[in-house]
Amino acid sequence: MIREKAGDCLWEYNNILKENDNIYRDLARNLGLSVCQFWILYTLRTESSPPSQRDICASLYLPKQTINSALKKMEAEGYLTLAPGKDHRSKRIILTSKGILRCEETVDQIISIERSAFADLSEENQELFLSLFHQYTDLLKTHMDKTLRSKKKRSKITP
Repeated sequence: MIREKAGDCLWEYNNILKENDNIYRDLARNLGLSVCQFWILYTLRTESSPPSQRDICASLYLPKQTINSALKKMEAEGYLTLAPGKDHRSKRIILTSKGILRCEETVDQIISIERSAFADLSEENQELFLSLFHQYTDLLKTHMDKTLRSKKKRSKITP
């Protein structure tokens, strides 16, 4: 009975995540951006200083190649420029005036909507939501790591 309840809850949780992803995918398309471009602009508007490509990859959990392709396209369209970073291999990503205008027309409005929606939750529910989401994510990582380590051990033993 507990497993059925947990299974039902996980099904609902995964559907909520997919619905949330779909909201952003539709938004990006309606704003004339790829999903990757949307999240790059979003990151550029929410970071305190110009991030590097490595920072964006880490923040978005996307492969370097995917980010690089989107950045090249956005640079060619005049939305951003790559400036020297901390060393000769890294570049800081900086919005141009055209990029800032594009953000004002797109992601800035979405960020404002997100803040309004989150503010509609009580402060207690905001904290509870984040706490539970972090807790579940940490537990999921722990269980996944344990399963992967166990599989690796078995595959080394089995000829």
